[in-house]
Amino acid sequence: MRLGINLGYWGLGMDADNIAVAQEADRLGYSVCWAAEAYGSDAATVLSFVAAKTERIDVGSAIFQIPARTPAMTAMTAATLDTLSGGRFRLGLGVSGPQVSEGWYGVKFDKPLARTREYVEIIRKAMSRERLVHEGAHWTLPLPGGPGKPIKLTVHPVRERIPLYIAAIGPKNLEQTGEIADGWLGIFFSPEHAALSLDPLKAGRAKAGQSLDGFDLCPTVTIAVGEDIKAGVDSQRSYAALYIGGMGSKEKNFYNQLARRMGYEQAADEIQEKYLAKDYAGAAAAVPHDLIDATSLIGDTARIADRMQAYADAGVTTLTLAPSGFTLDERIQALRTGVEALELAGLA
Repeated sequence: MRLGINLGYWGLGMDADNIAVAQEADRLGYSVCWAAEAYGSDAATVLSFVAAKTERIDVGSAIFQIPARTPAMTAMTAATLDTLSGGRFRLGLGVSGPQVSEGWYGVKFDKPLARTREYVEIIRKAMSRERLVHEGAHWTLPLPGGPGKPIKLTVHPVRERIPLYIAAIGPKNLEQTGEIADGWLGIFFSPEHAALSLDPLKAGRAKAGQSLDGFDLCPTVTIAVGEDIKAGVDSQRSYAALYIGGMGSKEKNFYNQLARRMGYEQAADEIQEKYLAKDYAGAAAAVPHDLIDATSLIGDTARIADRMQAYADAGVTTLTLAPSGFTLDERIQALRTGVEALELAGLA
């Protein structure tokens, strides 16, 4: 099992340290450094900066938001980043959510599965450097009856096929991800509930005549290093409450729905109710200890090694760490503990 590092969003007050974190991950042999975007920093600019300051580690978008760019623009960006980084780019995509898609980008959040499938098809065509022709429900290239003509990408990426990942939570999206992508970007993944994600992914792979062999299962997990397990869990409460309670509307919150499928229906209701009422402390307190512990790496090196073994046994191939600390020393310590735990578990 390989390790990754997720820098999250640029602009959260840790920007001065992010490059140092990426460089230490590069030195320690981490496989990939991911960057995210929502409605602040864009991931492409961050990744180009990280790629310029590192030597070996891959850089990946976790995620590029599908409503933010046309598929052809995403193909251009991916090809450029792969070229500039010397073949170290991984393309992660996601539909975002209705509030961001419609509120920030002005793109209707409808038929996300069909839109994603078509988006990936166009990217694959563009990246193959064939002349781009596409007739679909969401995009038609070239537009008919006008001056547009089929054009092919002029950039030559280092690799013929750049790894393409999709962030997916719901069963149908997971199944489609298994069918059309090269890897999966997960969140709040628990080895004890692995079947919730892996069964649909396997079904999708089977549709494509494939198995999970060679398919990168890549969840992001928070890591809190220390002897005090309760303190480590408590450090993750606000993060978990934000996603389970506040990411999306009451009717459409994918993370809340995931918590329900994991058996936390009552807690999911309470977290969301309090968060939407702006009782953020109450929402954080309502997140079950066991939910956080099951979806994070918390404790000393030995305990984290045991959890890493559970993730590996569940089939995870790249475990991406999101350090819980905010200081550079805390984040670097988390990176080093991750490597030590991986070696202790015999997974390096």
